Amino acid sequence: MVDLQQTLLDIAKAIVDSPDEVNVTAKEEGRSITLTLSVAPDDMGMVIGRNGKIAKAIRTVMKAASAGSGKKVRVDIE
Repeated sequence: MVDLQQTLLDIAKAIVDSPDEVNVTAKEEGRSITLTLSVAPDDMGMVIGRNGKIAKAIRTVMKAASAGSGKKVRVDIE
């Protein structure tokens, strides 16, 4: 099984300028997992992207990564 929290952390660290300030918290409720991604304020634009394209791509990759686990993943960006 893929560690979804670590996967999101690795993706976010590759995108931002301050990888030390990236933090991911997980909250599991039944068959769903909510991953909350926190980055430095200066890196918020890099994670969201123009018109939210990067954020949408991150959510798509995380959805694909969770396919084998049988759980629904939601990614929130703070």
